[in-house]
Amino acid sequence: MKLVPLDWAIVLASLLVCFIPALRFGKRASKSTTEFFASGRSVPWWLAGLSMVATTFSSDTPNWVTQQVRQYGVAGNWQWWAFVLTGISTVFFFARLWRRSGVMTDLEFYELRYSGRAASIVRGFRAIYLGLFFNCFIMGMVTLAACKIANILFGIPPWQTIVICGVLNVAFAAHSGLWGVLVIDMVQFFIKMTAVIAAAYFSLVEVARHTGVGEGALAGLHKLVSVLGTQQVNYQPGAQPVFSSIDGHGQPLLDILPNFALSELTLMIFLVPLAVGWWANWYPGSEPGGGSYIAQRMLASKSEKDALGGTLFFNLAHYVLRPWPWIITALCSIIIFPELKDIQAAFPAADPRLIGHDSAFPAMLKFLPVGFVGLMVGGLIAANSSTILTHLNWGSSYLVHDFYRRFVAPHADEIHYVNAGRGCTGALYVGAAFLSLALESAQDAFEVLISIGAGTGLLYLLRWFWWRISAWCEVVAMVSSFTVSVVFFILKKTGHAPPFAHTVLYSVGFTTLCWLITAYVGTPTSRERLIAFYRKVRPSGPGWARIRAEAAREDGAEAVASGDRMGLATLGWISGCLTIWSSLFAIGNFLYGRLQSAWILTGIFVVSGGVLLFVCNRLWDQGTARDDQGV
Repeated sequence: MKLVPLDWAIVLASLLVCFIPALRFGKRASKSTTEFFASGRSVPWWLAGLSMVATTFSSDTPNWVTQQVRQYGVAGNWQWWAFVLTGISTVFFFARLWRRSGVMTDLEFYELRYSGRAASIVRGFRAIYLGLFFNCFIMGMVTLAACKIANILFGIPPWQTIVICGVLNVAFAAHSGLWGVLVIDMVQFFIKMTAVIAAAYFSLVEVARHTGVGEGALAGLHKLVSVLGTQQVNYQPGAQPVFSSIDGHGQPLLDILPNFALSELTLMIFLVPLAVGWWANWYPGSEPGGGSYIAQRMLASKSEKDALGGTLFFNLAHYVLRPWPWIITALCSIIIFPELKDIQAAFPAADPRLIGHDSAFPAMLKFLPVGFVGLMVGGLIAANSSTILTHLNWGSSYLVHDFYRRFVAPHADEIHYVNAGRGCTGALYVGAAFLSLALESAQDAFEVLISIGAGTGLLYLLRWFWWRISAWCEVVAMVSSFTVSVVFFILKKTGHAPPFAHTVLYSVGFTTLCWLITAYVGTPTSRERLIAFYRKVRPSGPGWARIRAEAAREDGAEAVASGDRMGLATLGWISGCLTIWSSLFAIGNFLYGRLQSAWILTGIFVVSGGVLLFVCNRLWDQGTARDDQGV
């Protein structure tokens, strides 16, 4: 692809409008670690929500979605659509608790919730484990996607992409702190959405031209549905996908639900994510109970109601607004580039080692006209930056606040810690850059992350609602999950590993059993710490009945519930999930021309959306009352 002066002007304008406003926050970010890592705890709900969704919209996301569609059909997206259950549970059960805790990072929570040396060990270990290893791994995934896109579109070698992205992202992350990241995210979200919608539109135009059915996106959409509506992908573990006419032995490409006759495929892309994955597996951005940069935004929110509203907005935008432009582009790629050799033929200068099914998304960008090429390049840079900037700030907050400040230099001044954060920012990107050169595809990295976190999710849910969860439960969960993942990794390399869905189930069962046993036989959290935690956070449920009664006796009062109205929150969780799924699938059926199903889903959306608004208004009023009372 060649960029003409108009394209370069649009790229430059996109960068300026994103990054220049962030410069003004450098002085504010230098005041303290609270400003640098938590924006002074004064972020409104809409900015927190926009930042969350922009962060999860990274340069590897459309590549990964494209790979799922080409390998498993549209139904392959259930691997992440199932996390709707996780995200909406965070909105109604955990967002207010996080904000109430008052910690700066979610790792500081450990010494608020647990007692003894084990609490310090967990906090320090996870600061390194997540802030360094996991964080660099995720940034490596994003950087790998950027390298593939740049190599396919412009023939740029990976090292040049790494240097260009590194200079841009490290400079702004180190200068402006979380405030700058939030402002950059806000602008970048709109640029990225405009770019991917344009990619889907012109992909449909190319389908119309390629198949000779006429001109325009609407003609291309009709052709897309008529052609792929009669095709299936034949799933074979470890083999390249093969597209053929529907005969009942493959996964129909356009179907939103899997072909349940294919038991192994259904287990992998639907049953395990929907029945187990959402509550059992830890994955950054979709953590059971909230965590990582999602918790960072909730903790930076100016009130409980802002934490709740921002997280709800994030989930709506994440699952409803974004998926279909990616999916349409991916489906178009099947018509234009049905095999990997077709991509290689269209881009002979591309490195063959970087060509995979996730390369089909950048390959489709060659059909963008002048002007839109510049917009897409600006959008891809924005997608890369919004994720990298967040992970640089989030990771350095762990390394500085939860490790360096807590264990190495506890008595330095605030300026010292801010400068340490800026130094960590550069070091983290260097680690991620080297790791990106060792990865092969987004799917490989996704499976590694899921494997390492398998079985820990239920622990992160229950620690808010059951006093028996202790720091040693967390230690055992991490060790057992990591051990099992290493065993399966070795078996995979030797060709003896069971299918991925089975390994997840085995890991979840083993890890959960280990930490549940520890909850009963391990050293418990001290009564003093449990009572102090209850007084500060006021968790609900029968799991705190004993501690609630003890706190009441010490206070000379009767035990009372926290007032979080869990029944109403549960109604909000159910209605929120229905609202997202019904609207998401209604859009798809309208695009397919399946109007009866589309209108039925629209009706479900209207009813569930009305219930969701009712619940949010009631909880919003409750949160306002708490904020007014200073609770």
